[in-house]
Amino acid sequence: MNFSCYWKALLGCVLAVGTAPVLTQDFTGWKTYGGDEGNTHYSELNQIDRDNAGQLEVAWRYASAAGKSLPASSELQVNPIVVDGVLYGRNPLYNVFALDAASGRELWTHDPPLQHVGLSNMRGVTYWEGRAGKRIFFTTGHFLRALDATSGKVIASFGKDGQVDLREGLGRDPALISINAPSPGVVFGDLIIMGSAVTETAGAAPGDIRAYDVLSGRLVWSFHTIPHPGEAGHDTWPENAWKTAGGANAWAGLSLDAERGVVYVPTGSPTPDFDGSQRAGDNLFGNSIIALDARSGKRLWHFQTVHHDIWDRDLSSAPTLVTVTRNGKSHDMLAQASKQGVLYLLERDSGKPVFPIEEVPVPPSPVPGEQASPTQPRVTLPEPFTRQALRESDLTDINREAHEYARKAFATAQPFAYMRPIGLQKTLLFPGFTGGANWGGGAFDPQTNLYYINAMEVPALVNIEAVAVDKGSTLGVGEFVFRRQCSGCHGVDLQGFYPYAPALTGLAERVDRREAMRTIREGKGRMMPFGHLPRHELEAVVDYLYARSAGRTRTADAGDKEVAYVFAGYNEFVDQRYYPAIKPPWGTLTAMDLATGKRVWQVPLGEYAELTREGLPPTGTRNYGGPVVTAGGLLIIAATSDEMLRIFDKTSGRLLWQYNLPAAGYSTPATYLIDGRQYIVVTCSGGKLGTKTGDSYIAFALPPTVRTKDRQD
Repeated sequence: MNFSCYWKALLGCVLAVGTAPVLTQDFTGWKTYGGDEGNTHYSELNQIDRDNAGQLEVAWRYASAAGKSLPASSELQVNPIVVDGVLYGRNPLYNVFALDAASGRELWTHDPPLQHVGLSNMRGVTYWEGRAGKRIFFTTGHFLRALDATSGKVIASFGKDGQVDLREGLGRDPALISINAPSPGVVFGDLIIMGSAVTETAGAAPGDIRAYDVLSGRLVWSFHTIPHPGEAGHDTWPENAWKTAGGANAWAGLSLDAERGVVYVPTGSPTPDFDGSQRAGDNLFGNSIIALDARSGKRLWHFQTVHHDIWDRDLSSAPTLVTVTRNGKSHDMLAQASKQGVLYLLERDSGKPVFPIEEVPVPPSPVPGEQASPTQPRVTLPEPFTRQALRESDLTDINREAHEYARKAFATAQPFAYMRPIGLQKTLLFPGFTGGANWGGGAFDPQTNLYYINAMEVPALVNIEAVAVDKGSTLGVGEFVFRRQCSGCHGVDLQGFYPYAPALTGLAERVDRREAMRTIREGKGRMMPFGHLPRHELEAVVDYLYARSAGRTRTADAGDKEVAYVFAGYNEFVDQRYYPAIKPPWGTLTAMDLATGKRVWQVPLGEYAELTREGLPPTGTRNYGGPVVTAGGLLIIAATSDEMLRIFDKTSGRLLWQYNLPAAGYSTPATYLIDGRQYIVVTCSGGKLGTKTGDSYIAFALPPTVRTKDRQD
C-alpha cells in the first residue's frame, strides 16, 4: 500500500466536497493481475454504484499502438495493473507501456526485441518493489524480461542483458522446444514464480513451475509437473516419460497466499492433447490443482480433476482464493473454475473437497492403444454453471432450418456420456474445447459469499481418424507429420477451423517455400513455433502442403504404410450460420453461493444483433475475459463478441448499463481510485471469434457533479 497516495486521495475528496467521503477502501490501485494475489477480482471501491452506474462517461482513451498497423491475429487480453497512480499494460505489437492512470497520458513505452514471438495473447505484467527499486516483469516469446517501472528502461543485470530464456533449465535442448507465458507471474518476496504455455502436440516442453530471483534472474527452484524418478507421481507415467513427455503446464496463471507462503497452481493436460497412447497412467500432475511452498517449490498437496486427460480439459484460469462464512465461521477455500462447467471448491490448507467429489465409472476408449482411465472425478456441489448433458431435445430451436441441420449432425454421433473418450465415431464434447469457463476466471464477493463466473455453452462434435500413411516417401512423411502435428488446427482437408486457424488450401499460390518453412519453425500469430521438429520433417510437411495445393498427394513408389490415429480437428457443433447447435443460452453469467453450493442467479451474457433482429431474445455469445465485482454492488464485464462493456447488479443480475466498445474487450477490466475519482478501465483488443482487432484502452468515470451529489447524503 502507498500511504502517501492514499492520504492525497482522501484529502482531495474532503477539499472538493467539504465532508468526509463515504468510501471505505484502504487502497487505490489494482496492483496485480486479477486485482490481488488471490485473483478475487474484487474491489472495495463504491463510488460507482447501482444508482449512478448509468451516468458513467468516458474519462480517457489511449490508442496503445499509436495508429500503427495491427496484426489480425492479435489476442491482447490484458488485465492492466495500476500502482501509485500509474497504469501498466501491453499493446498488440508486444510493447509494454506506462500511463498516468488519471488522464491516460503516456509516460513511457518499451519496444522489446521480437524473437520467436509465437502467440500474442498477452494478459498483463507483474510489478515488484524492493530495495533495488521498482520493476515490471513481462514475457515476449521465449523470454522473461525486466524493466525499470519508473523509466521503462531495461534492467540489464537481470538474466542476460535483461532477459531470461524460459526454454533453459527444462532438461531438454532449448533449440528444440517452444515455450511462452501468456499469463503474468506472481511475486513472493524476491521471487517471481512462473507458469508457461507450450505446444499441444508431441515434442512439447514439460510444464515445470519455476521461481526466479527478481534481481538476478537466477533460477531458484523448479517443480516438475511430469515427475522425475524418485518424485511423487512418477509411477503414474511410463518410466521414461519425464525425458520426452510434455505439457501438464500452468498457462492460465497462478494465485498466491502470501501469509501462508503458498502458491496455487492450475495445470493443463499432458501432450498430445487428444492422444494418450504413449503416456499410459493417470499422468500426475496434469490437470491438477497443486499447492506449493512458495519459498522452496515443495509440493504441499494436489487434487487431480481429470485422470489421463484425452479431452484437453485444462484448468484454464488462475484459482480464486476465497474466505467463506459458514455457520458464523470463516473458512479459507480455493475455488477453481473449469472447462467442464463445474467449480472445484477445496480447503485451502489441505486440498480436500468442501463438498463431495465422487469417483465415477466412465466409458472406455475405442481407439486402439489408448488406455483411458476407468473412472473420473465428478463434482456434486457447487451446482454446475453450464449444462452437463446433451440430448436431442437440447438441439437448437432458433428456427426450423437450424434445428434440422443440427438434428442430422447429431444423428451421426454416439449418445452423450460423462467423460466419454473421443472415438472413431463422432463424439459429443460438451461443454466444448473452450469451456465452460476459460482463462478469465471468476470474481468473489466477500460481503455476500457469492462467486461470479462467465461461461460458454458451445458443444463440439469430434472424432479420432484412422489414417494409413505411406512413410516410404517424402510426401508420406510429410502427411504423417502434418496429421500428427497440424491437422488438429488446420483440418485433415486443410480447410482450417473458423475463426481459430486459417485454411491451407492453395498455400503454394500465396506463400513461397522459404516463408512457409520459417512460419512452421518460428510460429506466427496464434500458432506457436514447431522448432522441435527435425529439419527433414519440416521440409516434408512443406512438400506435402505444396503437393496438396497442386492436387498431388502420392508418389509413384508406394512404401510401407502405417496406421496413425489422429485427432480430426476442432469441430464445433454449430448450425449452418456458425451459431451453436443447441438451444440458447450460449454465453452466461452466473452467481453462486459458496456457502451452500447453490446457484443464486444466471443470465445470458451478450447477444447477436442478427438474431435480435429476427425477434429472438438475447442468446448470450461466446466470451473471453473475466468479471470484476465491487463493494458498490456492481458486476463489471466485457468479454462478449458483441463488443459491449456491461455492468450488472451483483445481487440480482439486472443489467444496469452497457457501452459499445470500439473492439471487443476480451479481457478482465480493472477499477481504481485517484484523487477521489473511481475509474473502470478495459482493454479493447478484439482479434478473436472473427471480430475486428483493436488497440484501445478506455477508462470510464462519473461526471464530477454526480460524484459530488452522491457524497452529500
